[in-house]
Order: sequence, then structure tokens, then C-alpha cells
Amino acid sequence: MAVKPLEDRILVRPLEAEDKTESGIYLPESAKEKPMRGTVVAMGPGRLLENGERVSPSVKNGDVVVYSKYAGTEVEIKNENHLIIRESELLGVIE
Repeated sequence: MAVKPLEDRILVRPLEAEDKTESGIYLPESAKEKPMRGTVVAMGPGRLLENGERVSPSVKNGDVVVYSKYAGTEVEIKNENHLIIRESELLGVIE
């Protein structure tokens, strides 16, 4: 099954949550924070302006992005969790 986002929506595969701290302490599943970074998998054609022109998305496939903790809608595709996020909910691109 392939998912093609509409308008200015972006399909993101969240990166795995860290399972140990920088000091080497392993975290139990209940203590892990929800990831706020992910990889862009697909994107829609862009936002449609009032004059009929489209604004292309500012991210591309493979970009690692940062988003807010509760952004987007969770969907499961081929037994993997993904998020569908509006481009305006993205906070930045990690280079």
C-alpha cells in the first residue's frame, strides 16, 4: 500500500526513541519520550494559494525533520508507525 499525502501534508517516519541516556543508563519503555524527529517519506504537491498557484514543499524525501511532540496524525503503514503532518507544523530540518 502506498500513501500519497494531499496538499501541504508530509508523511514522516519517526526515528526510534533513545533507549539509554548519554551517561549510559538504560531507560525502561515507560520512561521513553515520544520522538520529535523523523525522516520524510513522501509529500503532497504543496499548498494551493488563492490565485491558483501551488507553493512547493520546502522539504524533500530523506530529510530529517523536527516537529512538535503532538503534531500530526498517526497512521500505520505496512506495520510501521508514520505521521501525516502539515508542513506548517514542522519546526525545522536537521542538516
